Amino acid sequence: MFANWLTILAVAAVTVVLVLGLANMLKGGSPNKSQMFMRWRVGLQFIAIVLIMGVLYFRGH
Repeated sequence: MFANWLTILAVAAVTVVLVLGLANMLKGGSPNKSQMFMRWRVGLQFIAIVLIMGVLYFRGH
């Protein structure tokens, strides 16, 4: 049950950072800020994928 919520939280964090980065780019904000959001997104995606794969692995056993 905890793993489900942790997975949902990780995916939601990726979504929030992605939307923030896109909103900043669309309104013509600072390119450095958009770059920062996209770097955060990549890091959070890595964490989310590792978490999802871990949950799938341990549920299979």
